Amino acid sequence: MRRDAEFFGEREVELIYIAKRLSEAQALEALLTSAGLDYLVEADQYFGGFIFQRARIGAFFYALAEAAAQARQVMEAGGYRPQRAPSEGATAESG
Repeated sequence: MRRDAEFFGEREVELIYIAKRLSEAQALEALLTSAGLDYLVEADQYFGGFIFQRARIGAFFYALAEAAAQARQVMEAGGYRPQRAPSEGATAESG
C-alpha cells in the first residue's frame, strides 16, 4: 500500500525502482498494492538520454529495507527490472 514518508519514520528504506512514465508508475503501484507491500513514492530528478544527457523527473519507489527483497521479487515476477540492493552495487538503470 502506498504510504507517506511519516509512516516509515526513522526506519531505513531502499530505492527499488525509478519509473520514467506516469503509466509505468501507476502500473507498479497497482502491482505492489495487490501484493500487500508498503511503499513510498516520491518525485525526484534523474539523468537520462544516450547522446544528450539531461535532467528528468521520475517516480522513485522505496520500500522498507527488510521488505525490499520481497518487493524486488514481486516486481521481477511482474516483468520489472528493480534497482539492485545496495549490497549488489545499486545503479540508476531502472525502467
